[in-house]
Amino acid sequence: MNPLNSVTGTIIGGVVLAIILVLVTMGEHMVGAIPVNSVMIWLHVLAGITWIGLLYYFNFVQTPALAEAAADDGGPGGAGITKYVAPRALSWFRWASIVTWLTGAAFLLHRGQLDDAFALGMLTDIPNPYATTIGIGAWLGTIMLFNVWVLIWPNQKKILGLVEAGADEIAKARKVAFTASRLNTLMSVPLVMSMVGAGHGFFM
Repeated sequence: MNPLNSVTGTIIGGVVLAIILVLVTMGEHMVGAIPVNSVMIWLHVLAGITWIGLLYYFNFVQTPALAEAAADDGGPGGAGITKYVAPRALSWFRWASIVTWLTGAAFLLHRGQLDDAFALGMLTDIPNPYATTIGIGAWLGTIMLFNVWVLIWPNQKKILGLVEAGADEIAKARKVAFTASRLNTLMSVPLVMSMVGAGHGFFM
């Protein structure tokens, strides 16, 4: 059976390939690596790519495409996307946000820097630039997680007809979900900058 025929098989294949590459290239460059840290960061980045990738898909592709479909009187409309694509994409989106946040928090906790990160590196007499930089990303990620579960998902359920709502409620839900999604897209730019910057020179 070809593993590429399913998403699960593809992901398992990717994990196996990653492990093989680690074993094949085991050498001096691996000496300083801390396995637990490496696995947590790896999972954090994979989940984060899924989360932010879907956020960008919604904002850059699906939302404008549905607007065009609604404006096209003779077109096929957007029913297929709202019925089949959006619910699945939103499922991956919201669970990826949870995994991203939990693996990031677990990594900081494992390093003993969770509290310092959320205090933006100000818990000691000498500010901690790593905690400040990663902490900005942690706070942005926490706000974005809140937006996903408290603002975007409950309102998307009304928009997609997964819960009953009147026309006025749906109109309000569209506005709230749209604004929260756009705010998350806006925050994702400094979020990525702080996450990458924490390990590469603290550029903020």
